[in-house]
Amino acid sequence: MSTQSELAMEKKLVEQLERMGYERVEKCNEADLVKNLKVQLEKHNRIQLTSDEFEQIKDKLKKGDVFDKARMLRGRIDVIGADGMPKYIELFSVKHWCQNLFQVARQVTNRSATDHSRYDVTILMNGLPLVQIELKARGSDIRSAFDQIDRYRSKSYDNNSGLFGFIQLFIISNGVNTRYFSNNQKLNFQFTFEWANEDNQRINRLDEFAESFMERCHLSKMIARYIVLHETSRNLMVLRPYQYYAVERILERVGYGRGDGH
Repeated sequence: MSTQSELAMEKKLVEQLERMGYERVEKCNEADLVKNLKVQLEKHNRIQLTSDEFEQIKDKLKKGDVFDKARMLRGRIDVIGADGMPKYIELFSVKHWCQNLFQVARQVTNRSATDHSRYDVTILMNGLPLVQIELKARGSDIRSAFDQIDRYRSKSYDNNSGLFGFIQLFIISNGVNTRYFSNNQKLNFQFTFEWANEDNQRINRLDEFAESFMERCHLSKMIARYIVLHETSRNLMVLRPYQYYAVERILERVGYGRGDGH
């Protein structure tokens, strides 16, 4: 097996995502992401936000745990303008998922008094970090990438503005083995999944996985339609490939009036 460093893999992935239509965000820190969030929310909602209105948004975004933020992501948040009238801000378009704004960032730093974290690759939608990718050198144990995310999850995602609490999906890869899983208060390696095509052929190579799973509309649709918010357990559950294709075929049959979808 040929070797490839984590850094080389990271650069190649970001370049691929740029070719796929993602806007690149240069090396930045968490505070830079907050500034970028204002710009992206204004573009997505076609409005201008005053500094006071954006402060209201930031205050609301800090509240709650992963499950609360997942619900917040799928709704609208209200702010009160200078004229006393409410404005309703959409964070993420669930209905028109291709109309979200897509960015990719490398090496985002998130510092606190007790922790200094630097994340490999972050996918932003409308300025919010919704997908986090952790890479390890080709041939290394993919479990180490999972463990790294678990450490970030417990130590740094709540730091500063808390934007990383909005992450919906994680992707881990060593170049030849790639998996995805949903964000939750407790992570379990047993619930990391391989992606596959409609013929159930596994897609493990990172470049092929990116081409298929991380295509902008598909990735956004996975978040919009194929992550289930389980109210009883307060968990986010992402569908496996065979579940995804089954639902897609059902919707297709119903949409074209070909029967009841069974």
